[in-house]
Amino acid sequence: MAEMRVNLCGEILENPVIPASGTFGFGYEFAELYDINMLGTFSFKGTTRDPRFGNPTPRIAECNCGMINAVGLQNPGVEKVISEEIPKLTEVFHKKVMANVSGFSVEDYAYTCEKLDREEAVGWLEVNVSCPNVHGGGMSFGTSPEAAAEVTRAVKAVTSKPVIVKLSPNVTDIASIAKACEEAGADGISLINTLLGMRINLKTKKPVIANKMGGFSGPAILPVALRMVYQVYEAVNIPIVGMGGVSRAEDVIEMMLAGATAVEVGAANLVDPFACKNIIENLPAVMKKYGIEKLEDIIGGAHNG
Repeated sequence: MAEMRVNLCGEILENPVIPASGTFGFGYEFAELYDINMLGTFSFKGTTRDPRFGNPTPRIAECNCGMINAVGLQNPGVEKVISEEIPKLTEVFHKKVMANVSGFSVEDYAYTCEKLDREEAVGWLEVNVSCPNVHGGGMSFGTSPEAAAEVTRAVKAVTSKPVIVKLSPNVTDIASIAKACEEAGADGISLINTLLGMRINLKTKKPVIANKMGGFSGPAILPVALRMVYQVYEAVNIPIVGMGGVSRAEDVIEMMLAGATAVEVGAANLVDPFACKNIIENLPAVMKKYGIEKLEDIIGGAHNG
């Protein structure tokens, strides 16, 4: 029988499949479609200290093999997430959830993480230093080792739960930033967030998205994500949550061979709300096809020899 359990920073997941932040809301919407407790866990909608309306519309642009979004971290703020959203999600999801946090200053990150760290339902803090479509925050912390490390240290000083730092692919040396986060106390690394992209409307001759640029995601970015997970695996000794273009069970296997302990699924959820369910259900057959009995045994397998 296929053994799909993995250990993510001390917590056992029944399988490595995790819907990515921003593509799964706070879970209860998807719970109307299927039992989301079959998931390893999920990363809930990016949360900031204060409420955010997000960027002006239009925020979405289609493109070949993917999409561009510039939603801009729209969320009700950490106080309402704790008082309203988490109680609702715990009614339908009975495992630990991953809390995704963004900020516009080191103090913002620390404040929001400290609040969420106290929530029993939260198992991990995914600290997003990589949002490409918010001015003055997010990615500005993820583009230098020093800034990413500063955020990591500040969050670790006020939390007790595993801190997983989410990195941007829009950099020249992803491994050095991951290493700096590890040295600052990070318990794990997640990558990649979206690439920076844009579309131009041929009729208006102007950018399609009001924000001009946004995060490019979808199957087209899988090779870039795999390359970066592979590089980071060789640079750090902490678990990696891999993501970027994952839409099939085969992609999960490939991501784990590159070095991921768990795998997030993002844009695929927006195309097919059953994407994660289908991937989990297909994993045993794919494991059998490639002679894999235990998923934990293949983590980083592409580095052997």
